[in-house]
Amino acid sequence: MSERGAAFFGRWITDNVMRGKVGADIVSVAELTSKLFADAKAAGISEEEIQEEIGSAYEAILAAIVGSGKNDRA
Repeated sequence: MSERGAAFFGRWITDNVMRGKVGADIVSVAELTSKLFADAKAAGISEEEIQEEIGSAYEAILAAIVGSGKNDRA
């Protein structure tokens, strides 16, 4: 079951972080974490399924933002 959560998370990160315009501030990450879980629930995927595979969703979202360079200030 955790593979389904990980796959959902990967697609969600691509759509909401990599293609979105977000910063790496605490509010953005907290809001994105809430949105992730709301979107997952709507898709029939529990928070536990996602966190079972990726660990802390908050930390994973933050890492995706930092890794994408979206926190760089021009």
